[in-house]
Amino acid sequence: MEQKMEREQKKPEKLPDCGVGRFLILLDGPWATLIVRELMRGPLRFTQLRQLLPNISAHTLTHRLRRFERHALVKRTAYAEIPPRVVYELTPLGYSLRDVLDSMQRFGDSIPDALLAEVD
Repeated sequence: MEQKMEREQKKPEKLPDCGVGRFLILLDGPWATLIVRELMRGPLRFTQLRQLLPNISAHTLTHRLRRFERHALVKRTAYAEIPPRVVYELTPLGYSLRDVLDSMQRFGDSIPDALLAEVD
């Protein structure tokens, strides 16, 4: 009976028809876009991502990378070496976000510092 209740709770909601809503399902949360931005430079290891995003927790980075992998934005490659080496890189779908990030960059660059100083 518990398993039946658990399956019912995980029932997916109807996906939004709106493209922006669909986009936000994949890139939700404050770190998602920044992780993708860093991976636009090319494949990176977990520790390299942590260095590039020093305020992100290991838990959050792991959670985001796993989510991106499930949604085919990121490919994870584990090499059978000692110590083990794992590399993350964007898939073609992930790289298709380049224009979105470029637009966000241009918009962000146009915001006056004084306006950002007033943001809560």
